[in-house]
Amino acid sequence: MFEDISKIIFITDMDGTFLPTNKIPSKKNLEAVKKFQELGGRFSIATGRGLQAAQQYFESFTIDFPIVLCNGGLVYDLNNKKSIYDVFLPEISKNYAEEIFDEFDSLGGEVLTIDHVNIPESRFTPTEVRHVEICKVKPNFVDTLDDISDDWYKVLFCDTIENIDKVIEFVKSKNYVNVDFVRSAPIYYEMLPQNITKGSAITKIRELCDINDCVIVAAGDFNNDIEMLKNADFSFCPSNSTDDVKSVCDVVLENSCDEDAIAVAIEYIISKSNNSSEV
Repeated sequence: MFEDISKIIFITDMDGTFLPTNKIPSKKNLEAVKKFQELGGRFSIATGRGLQAAQQYFESFTIDFPIVLCNGGLVYDLNNKKSIYDVFLPEISKNYAEEIFDEFDSLGGEVLTIDHVNIPESRFTPTEVRHVEICKVKPNFVDTLDDISDDWYKVLFCDTIENIDKVIEFVKSKNYVNVDFVRSAPIYYEMLPQNITKGSAITKIRELCDINDCVIVAAGDFNNDIEMLKNADFSFCPSNSTDDVKSVCDVVLENSCDEDAIAVAIEYIISKSNNSSEV
């Protein structure tokens, strides 16, 4: 499977997988990505982040394949600076979001559109403030959800772990249609277009980019990565992954995201390739 590195596309989740806890890519991970690319491999990311939150990292390493953003709702070509695939939430999702926010006073949140991280002023809670700080984005503050354009990729809800548990139970009781929900971290819960995941984006990329003769290798740590890991030809996860993620991966690494897990995964690939003698 890994003999010809020029046929391998490595797509990794960012937070908790490629990025360590401090959100600064490690030297070993960056060096491994560069080596992999020098041997002919292609490298990309698949993240729940929007473009604004992801692009701060693109000077640290080279992306040579379309990236997956918004947990699968957007596939973006960095070289040509354009979207090549979009799926937006249906109009009814605004009503769902309003109902959820109205039910939980402490719930923070944001709506991602192509150019903005839109935050209702009343939802700029401590957890949302922290999320903005982590992602280093400039919020577009609005008075109400009605002030945001119709092209929504996703809605992110954030709160304490205990309160997010309650939000999940509330959503399950509502039976909302034409949307899906996923927990992307212990304190984050997201509303996405129905059947949209990082995995569905990988399927679309195979079709759009004509790469049926390539091997897609994926890496991820949390449950919003599961469909991507299943749809890839081979998958890795760091040791800090959830049990659900570990159960679907081909290789569960002994290293965590804070221990250069992606470097270890790339070293594994290279060791199985015809280029192993060059390492």
